[in-house]
Amino acid sequence: MMDVVLPDLGEGIEKAVLACWHVQPGDKVDVDDDILEVVTDKATFHVSAGGRGILYEILVPAGKEARIGDVLARIEPDSA
Repeated sequence: MMDVVLPDLGEGIEKAVLACWHVQPGDKVDVDDDILEVVTDKATFHVSAGGRGILYEILVPAGKEARIGDVLARIEPDSA
């Protein structure tokens, strides 16, 4: 499994609220697909899948807060 983590958003940002998942478990994702939108007090950011495969599970639902480095979801790698 590949972990999708909340990346370093820069500017001293330590946490963000997950605004909207663009994919659901079972959906195919590719490396550069924007799969999640997160919001801080400074800006809105898009988080990419970071790998190719199937979104296996969402660990932090929309509306919840996460800290930089937290695991947000898991992707089952594409075996092809």
